[in-house]
Amino acid sequence: MKQLLVYCRAGFEKEAAAELQDQAAAFAVFGFCKLKANSAFVIFEAYDSEALQRFYRDFDFQHFIFIRQWLLLLSGELELPAQDRIAPVLQAALAEELSGCGSLRVEFPDTNDGKTLSTLARKLTVPLRQSLRQAGVMLQKEHKRAPVLHLFLLSGTSGYLGLSYPENNSALENGIMRLKFPAEAPSRSTLKLEEAFITFIPKDEWETRLAPGMQAVDLGACPGGWTYQLVKRSMMVTAIDNGPMAESLMGTGQVKHLMVDGFKFVPAKKNVYWLVCDMIEQPQRVAARIAEWLIQGWCQESIFNLKLPMKRRYETVKEVLAAFEQQLQDAGFRYQLQARHLYHDREEVTVHVQPIKR
Repeated sequence: MKQLLVYCRAGFEKEAAAELQDQAAAFAVFGFCKLKANSAFVIFEAYDSEALQRFYRDFDFQHFIFIRQWLLLLSGELELPAQDRIAPVLQAALAEELSGCGSLRVEFPDTNDGKTLSTLARKLTVPLRQSLRQAGVMLQKEHKRAPVLHLFLLSGTSGYLGLSYPENNSALENGIMRLKFPAEAPSRSTLKLEEAFITFIPKDEWETRLAPGMQAVDLGACPGGWTYQLVKRSMMVTAIDNGPMAESLMGTGQVKHLMVDGFKFVPAKKNVYWLVCDMIEQPQRVAARIAEWLIQGWCQESIFNLKLPMKRRYETVKEVLAAFEQQLQDAGFRYQLQARHLYHDREEVTVHVQPIKR
């Protein structure tokens, strides 16, 4: 297995490729990427198969920013004739002497054309799974800790077969977290913060880290999409924005709206737990301000978005995060950082920072 297939947002193939090559090179794994604009996936071909498999085993998937899912390709592009799509998949799996797979995912690119394959993917999953079980490729019952077999459809008549491992992959179909937009939320941006909470905060820690009664500050809050997520968790929110807030949020009694500059606001007390920020500003400026909040102890945790330029997006994220981390380190601030191009993000990357207690 000398190739990796990675999923990403359509239009971010260059960023995914640059990140993949960057991280692989740090493991002394070298190769080249094959990509097509707006395809929503990238193939990385390594020069050394064993080195690639070591990288796939040892690199923490959660450290990727632009990559939603990754899998080791088992073969080249498969032809899947409409009259029998199962036989070529079965043949390829048996040729690789596969066995013990615990689950099957039939997936497709996150593009307009790719989404037209969703019905086929659903219809194909059950009979393909049955055939793979009969052949011994898959276990007779689903096993969450066993390898995952992926059939990635390129069209109705072609696709790739790959393998991933549940301890180091995305548990989500297509690597996508699908959330329902709450009708009472002021804007769809609310889904960004909801996805960030689910992605970055372990569910068993919600009671202590997303607790009712917490104090929170939302910089650039208007009209209240992110504030809504805090309010629905029964937090008390100070919303900072010169624009108007949704009346539905102000009517809760949980929101204090201050029409001041988010780069100048300083809390009167050091009782703020969450600082969230989705300001449309230069990412360097936003990151520097968040670092100041953390260093000064004005908040305990922060989730913020970095708006990306049209060009050099991966390079910009690297540069901004490097400067941000240097600012924290120079102040002797110990922290854990996560960054992800979430499904509900557009031209931005979401960052989470939590202090590490001494």
